[in-house]
Amino acid sequence: MADLTFNYDDPEIQYASHRVPDPCIASYINEALGDTRSLINVGAGAGSYEPSDRYVVAVEPLSVMRAQRSAQRKVPAIIGKADTLPFDDSTFDAALATLTIHHWPDIAKGLQELHRVSNDRILILTFDPNAMDIFWGFNYFGEMLEAERLKFPTMDFITRVLGDHCEVKTIPIPLDCTDGFIEAFYGRPEAFLNPSVRKAQSAWGFLSSGVEEQLVTRLQQALDSGEWDRKYGYLRNQPEFTGSLRLVIARKPRAKSLFAH
Repeated sequence: MADLTFNYDDPEIQYASHRVPDPCIASYINEALGDTRSLINVGAGAGSYEPSDRYVVAVEPLSVMRAQRSAQRKVPAIIGKADTLPFDDSTFDAALATLTIHHWPDIAKGLQELHRVSNDRILILTFDPNAMDIFWGFNYFGEMLEAERLKFPTMDFITRVLGDHCEVKTIPIPLDCTDGFIEAFYGRPEAFLNPSVRKAQSAWGFLSSGVEEQLVTRLQQALDSGEWDRKYGYLRNQPEFTGSLRLVIARKPRAKSLFAH
């Protein structure tokens, strides 16, 4: 069960500004979609990584996130939740869920629903909890990241629930990644000193009062003293980082969808 205490309806969280789809990451998703023509995007948020060349239906339960979709000129989202999708079996060619499944109250049920409403493939962009400690952040805000890691299902769990033929791809993160999740700033540590950047990363929102300030101060001191650069300065010029970002692709025996041509 995922923890849903984070207030995503906080109007100060500007996902459309800080969580801009990264073109390199998007290319992996678009390639994995193949020749599918219709798509449901579940937990769609502000519309990141929704393709523009297919029929898309978005599902998003939160009003603030739905409102931010207009900034990216995305189709309006249907109000709904992953574990009770209001569609018939095999309605869409593909189902997509990007950086969202760790927020679902019942992850297994949500994955089963994606499987039910799609007839060709399911794409899940997420993070592998067993690889998260590769990131240097564990040395400065490890308390937060360790708690965050517990929210994510393992790759074995996801592939077991989805069944069929599953492939797990490790997605490299570019140095100038425009999607402001935590590992996106592997070579730009000063970004974590910006409160608006942190607000667009849900992990910070689960901390007890005062803890966020302590962790940010710890990193600030490491940057001021030169400690961070002595240990990790090489990352400032490393073009890619292989961290915990994963794309799970499940392929099904293909049936005829309602939107098939």
